[in-house]
Amino acid sequence: MVNTSKAIVLSAIKYGDSDLIVKCFTEIGLRSYMVRNIFKSKKGKLTPAFFIPLTQLEITANYITGRSLHYISDARIYYPYQTLMIDIKKQAIAIFISEVLNNILREDEENRPLFKYLENAFKWLDSQDHTADFHLVFLKNLMHFLGIFPQNNRDAKRYLYFDLLNGVYTDQVVSNYFISDQNLKNFNKLSETDFDQIDNLNFNKRMRLDLLEILIQYLELHLSYFKRPKSLEILKTIF
Repeated sequence: MVNTSKAIVLSAIKYGDSDLIVKCFTEIGLRSYMVRNIFKSKKGKLTPAFFIPLTQLEITANYITGRSLHYISDARIYYPYQTLMIDIKKQAIAIFISEVLNNILREDEENRPLFKYLENAFKWLDSQDHTADFHLVFLKNLMHFLGIFPQNNRDAKRYLYFDLLNGVYTDQVVSNYFISDQNLKNFNKLSETDFDQIDNLNFNKRMRLDLLEILIQYLELHLSYFKRPKSLEILKTIF
């Protein structure tokens, strides 16, 4: 079946001398594609630049039931980024996020709300100047779609601790994984913030690093298949 849909590139791996295997999150779910002769053909419509992580494409492909790899017949960049591919700091964020999404997204089923969130989040990142806390808000929002966002967070400020293992606010420590004091205040502030209020966060580098580590640990505790991103250390040096 031939289908045309929007897609966000997650990864691209060279296969042999001339082919490319591309993994995308699309409007119809997670899909992998084989792009033939992309490194050999100089006159083809498709180039490797189409498949840089987080590129937003419109892909036409032939989908055959039972196959894990599909073949792209046509593609175009439907949202050309203005800064995301040339700004060093934004590129560090993009590499980190694409690695996180490669780890987390496992289902082939359609999830249009998640796709719309990713689409708009990356457009926002591309259009803004102050993005030091983007990855924190992005991960926090992503947890909503994964179904692991903390419980009873509406009354968060009245509790002394947040239990990372059980995902609840509490006044009693019941596990070895918890946050309190300033880390808890910053976590609560992050929990209440979306992209349009991101300038209100005002986190310094130490706060940002602590929160990033908390979010990564939370993902590790709640998603057994989640692996700590290799690009994490690079992100920490920049932000």
